[in-house]
Amino acid sequence: MADKDLRSEENVEGKFYVDQNCIAAKYCLSVAPENFRIDESGGYAYVCKQPETPEEEEAVRDAVNGCPVSAIGDDGE
Repeated sequence: MADKDLRSEENVEGKFYVDQNCIAAKYCLSVAPENFRIDESGGYAYVCKQPETPEEEEAVRDAVNGCPVSAIGDDGE
């Protein structure tokens, strides 16, 4: 499970985030490309946009569930 105390700085404010355990597997980009980006070094992903529609929320939740290292979290805020 992702740790909100290890949130990457690039994440936009909101309930979804990627923590520092990300390995840039890019699964999140494949299911929610509007909401995730890879940092410039290519080392990790971050949330660039919080979901604004039910479809985006579903895609981000798919990313949470499919992340191979459980680095995407939902703090419920």
